[in-house]
Amino acid sequence: MSLRTQTFRWLCLLSISLPVLFWFGHVLTREGAPPVVQQVNGLRGYVRVSPDFVDQFLNMHFKQCALVSSSGQMLGAGSGADIDSAQCVIRMNNAPTLGYEKDVGSRTSVRVVSHTSAPHLVKNERYYFEEAADTAYVFWGPEKKMRTDGRGGVFNALLRIARKYPNIRLYAMTQERVEHCDQVFQNETGKNRLKSGTYLSTGFFTMVLAMEMCDSICVYGMINAHHCNGTDHSAVPYHYYERGRMDECRMYRIHERTRRGGHRFITEKAIYAKWASCHKMEFKHPSWNISKPAPP
Repeated sequence: MSLRTQTFRWLCLLSISLPVLFWFGHVLTREGAPPVVQQVNGLRGYVRVSPDFVDQFLNMHFKQCALVSSSGQMLGAGSGADIDSAQCVIRMNNAPTLGYEKDVGSRTSVRVVSHTSAPHLVKNERYYFEEAADTAYVFWGPEKKMRTDGRGGVFNALLRIARKYPNIRLYAMTQERVEHCDQVFQNETGKNRLKSGTYLSTGFFTMVLAMEMCDSICVYGMINAHHCNGTDHSAVPYHYYERGRMDECRMYRIHERTRRGGHRFITEKAIYAKWASCHKMEFKHPSWNISKPAPP
C-alpha cells in the first residue's frame, strides 16, 4: 500500500471520528450527565469533617517536622525552643503544652487524636478549637466509632464541633487508611493485628502520617525497643503530664505481654528503627543509634 493511500485512509477515519467525539462530549456535559471528576490534591486517607459533606483531603507537606512524644522522657528535656523552630510540630492526643513549654515547646501544627482521647478535646473545646484554631486535627478510630451514617458516636461529636467552629480543620482517617496501617503492621511483624490481639497505638498512626507528610522527621522523647532492658534506665511516667501514674517501662511490658487488647509499644519501636534506617529520621532525648544501610 502506498504512503499516499495510507494518508488518505487516516484522513477519512479522522473525519468520521471527530464528529462522534464532539457529540460524545456534548452528551457528557448536558444536564443529568455525571460531573467531570476533578483532580484532588492531598492525602486521600484523611478526609475533612465538614457539615456540607464535601470531601477535602489533608493537603499538608513539610520539609522538616518535629514529632513530640507524650512520654515522661520529655520532662527536663529542655527541647522546647528546638521543637518550636521546626516547620511543623506534631503532637498526639490531648498532650498539653501549657506549663511544659521549656521541655516540649508551645507550637502545634498537627495533632493526631485517637477515638478514646477525642472526648478530652471536646470537653475542652474552647481551647482546642478556638484558641488553638491554627492546628490541624487528625482523628482515627474503629468504624463503629467513626462511621458517617449517623451512628458513629465520635464522628457525630466531631461534626458538631465542625458546625460550631467552621474554620477549624478536622480530619478523620478513612477506614481504608486504618486497614492500610493494619497491613503495614502485618508486613513488618508477620502477625495479623486482629488475630494477635493487638491495638495499634496513636504513635503508630502518627508515625505513618509523618512519613507521608514530612521530608525529614525529628522525634523527641521516644525510647527505643531495647531501652527498658537496660539496668540504668530512669523511671519516668508514661505521660509527662500525668505524674504519679504507672512507670513507662512497666506500662510497655504489661502491654507487650497482654494476650489480647494490648498496644505492642516495644514492637512498634523496633519497626520505627527499621524505617529510620531508610528514611530521614532522627531521635532525640534519648537518641537512637540507627544503622544506615551501606550504599550500593
